[in-house]
Amino acid sequence: MKIFVKAKANARIDEVIKIDDTHFEVKTKELPINSRANLAIIELLAEYFDTAKSNIQIVSGLSSKQKVFEVLKNPVG
Repeated sequence: MKIFVKAKANARIDEVIKIDDTHFEVKTKELPINSRANLAIIELLAEYFDTAKSNIQIVSGLSSKQKVFEVLKNPVG
């Protein structure tokens, strides 16, 4: 499923806030240097959706605050 994320780097805490079924705000303590914030956001989303980090990919917005991610769920079984 595709989700739309408003990213906030250099925040005080790491958190995922659900706005609706496909829109989220993700805050991370990491700075947006060398993709550290993007990697931290992927980790936070993986934990939130209870899936592996490899199941989450940035579709668009690599260097933007507005990002689109593809989240693949773990197969059942």
